[in-house]
Amino acid sequence: MAKVLGIGTATLDIINTVEYYPTEDEELRVLSQRRCVGGNCPNTLTVLQQLSHKCVFAGIMADDPDGRFIAQQLKQTGVKVDDCRVVEGRTPTSYITLSRATGTRTIVHYRALPEFSFADFAKIDLSSFDWLHFEGRNITETLGMLTFVRKKFPYLPWSVEIEKPRANIENLFEGATILLFSRHYAAYHGYAKAQTFLQELHSSLPHTEKVCAWGKEGAYALGNGGEIKHAPAFFPPQVVDTLGAGDTFNAGFLNARLRNHSLSESLTLACQLAGRKCGQQGFNGLGDQR
Repeated sequence: MAKVLGIGTATLDIINTVEYYPTEDEELRVLSQRRCVGGNCPNTLTVLQQLSHKCVFAGIMADDPDGRFIAQQLKQTGVKVDDCRVVEGRTPTSYITLSRATGTRTIVHYRALPEFSFADFAKIDLSSFDWLHFEGRNITETLGMLTFVRKKFPYLPWSVEIEKPRANIENLFEGATILLFSRHYAAYHGYAKAQTFLQELHSSLPHTEKVCAWGKEGAYALGNGGEIKHAPAFFPPQVVDTLGAGDTFNAGFLNARLRNHSLSESLTLACQLAGRKCGQQGFNGLGDQR
C-alpha cells in the first residue's frame, strides 16, 4: 500500500444517458441523469483508493455548492482534499452524453477557474508520500513542481499522464518514472502504431517506463530493457459506460507497479481493470475485483 499525491483538476460531471447519440438539431429524451466527480486525476485516485492505497488530491476547488459536493464525494471515497486551494468562482463542469447503444461518451467541458500553481504545490509536505501523479497540463507551473521534486526529494518517484497535445508538454517528460500516453497524443504526432511511437521516444528517455493505451488493440509499454510489451484489451459482456476507462487503466497500471508486478503483468492487469470499468456504470466496486 502506498501513499499517493495526485495533482490535477476536479470537475462536476453531469451525465445524461440516452438511447443513442442524437443527430444535430434532434430532440431526444434522457433515460437517466446523474451527477458525480470527474477529472482525470480524481478518477485515477478514486480507483487507487479502492485498491487499498492512501490517496490525496491537490487542485483548485471552487467555493460554490458544486465544489463542496466534489470535496464531499472525494472524502466519502477516502481521497483526502486538505491540500486543495479553495477560490471564489464556478466549478468546472463537463456535460456528458452517454449512448446506451454503444457505451461511448461525448463531453462538452466548461472551465473558468485558475490552475493549481507551483506556489500551492510548494506548501505541501511531500516527505510522507511514496508516489506523485501529475496530469500533463498547466505546463510551466507543473514543470516547476517537477524541478522542485528532483531537487528536494530526488528519491520520490512520479508519473505524468500525457493525454492532450498541449504546447511544450514534452518539457514534462524528463525525470518521470512512468509516462502514461494516450492514443490521441500519439496519433496527433503522426503515429499509427503505439510500438513505433514508444520506440521513437526510447533513445531520449531510456530510464522512463513509457505506456500507451491503444483502445481495442489493448496497451503497449516500453521499459528500461528496450523491449516492447503488449497486453490485449479486455472486453466485458456488454459495454455500458466508457467514461473514465483511461483513468481506470492508469490506476490499474500504477497499482500493479506499486505492488512490484512486472511491466507485462501490469499492462495486463490495467487492461482487465479498464475493461471491467467499461462493463459497469461508474467506479464503485472495482477494488473488490483486484
